[in-house]
Amino acid sequence: MRLVGRISGWNDDKGYGFVVPNGGGDRAFVHVKAFQFGSRRPVGGDLISYAAGRDARGRTNATEVRFAGQRIEKRKPPLPIPRVLLGGLALLGIGLGAAFGVVPLLLAAAFGLLSLLSYLMYSLDKAAARADAQRIPENTLHLVDLLGGWPGALIAQQRLRHKTIKASFQWVFWCSVLGNLAIATWLVRSGIARAVEDAVL
Repeated sequence: MRLVGRISGWNDDKGYGFVVPNGGGDRAFVHVKAFQFGSRRPVGGDLISYAAGRDARGRTNATEVRFAGQRIEKRKPPLPIPRVLLGGLALLGIGLGAAFGVVPLLLAAAFGLLSLLSYLMYSLDKAAARADAQRIPENTLHLVDLLGGWPGALIAQQRLRHKTIKASFQWVFWCSVLGNLAIATWLVRSGIARAVEDAVL
C-alpha cells in the first residue's frame, strides 16, 4: 500500500528529511537515495507517494519514493564512477612521473600532501554530518581540491560515500579537477615548477 504525503524538514546538504502522510499518521524518514532514479532534488513541501517500511531500529522509513504524478522510470542507473581507481591511478601516475624526472619532486609531494589533507577533510565533514555538528564549508573542500588534493578527494568520496550525489557539488568538483590539471601542466611546461624546486631544494 502506497501513502501520499508532503516533505518537511528537508536538509539538502545531508540529503534527507521527513514526510508527513496526508490524513495524519506517523511521519517517515526519507533519504534522497529512496527517490526513483532520474528524479530531481526534492524540496520542502513536495507532494510525494511512497511505501512505508521499518529499519533495524523499528523507525518508519519512506521507500520507493516518487513525486506525485511522476511516471515509473524503468531505466537502469548508470554505473558508478570508479573514484578510488581514478584517484589511485592519478597518484600513481604523479609518483611515476616524479621517479622518471617528468614531474618535479616538489610538485609531486604537493599532490600527495594535499590529497591526504583532502581525504582527512572529507572524513571530518562526513563525521560532522552524522553528528549534526558544524560542517566544513564546501568552498574550502573545493579550494583544497583545486590546489591538488582532488586525487584524495576522489578516494574519500567513494570510500566514505560522501558528496557523490549532490549534483552542484560534483559539477564544481570536476571543474576544480580540470582547473588543477591545466595549472599543473602549465607550471611543468613553462619550467616554473622546476625553477621553484631548484630554488627551494
